[in-house]
Amino acid sequence: MISNKTKYALKAMLYMAARHGSQEPALTSEISEREGIPRKFLEVILLQLKNKGLLTSRKGKGGGYLLARTPDQISFGDVIRVFEGSMAPVPCVEPGRIAQCPECQGTHSCAIRTVMRELYNVTVGIMDGTSLERANERSARVEFSNMYYI
Repeated sequence: MISNKTKYALKAMLYMAARHGSQEPALTSEISEREGIPRKFLEVILLQLKNKGLLTSRKGKGGGYLLARTPDQISFGDVIRVFEGSMAPVPCVEPGRIAQCPECQGTHSCAIRTVMRELYNVTVGIMDGTSLERANERSARVEFSNMYYI
């Protein structure tokens, strides 16, 4: 389960991605109001995203936050890792980390590890394969498909 901080970060990034064509910086107050995110909490979130290179900012009149890359180059996985760290459900499945649980008899014969690795691979595949742009396109299709006409 992801934290509220991560959910708010995704909402803010998706909002900025949806208005990316304008190249106009988004104000914290604007994002907060439109997305229902507490402003002070959002300020901390945006600063973390900026420090990790996913956002840039402009100061002064006409300032605000901008995506550091185009929406098709920023994935859900990029944003989630800023706040959640690894997406591995258990330490022994994280790439590059050879760790085993204290009670484990051996990582090569562990059925739990085998299933958790499959879960990890699918999760990372979806999160890294879903860009902000793609998520917004999916959302627009769902909203459009739920429209009823008389």
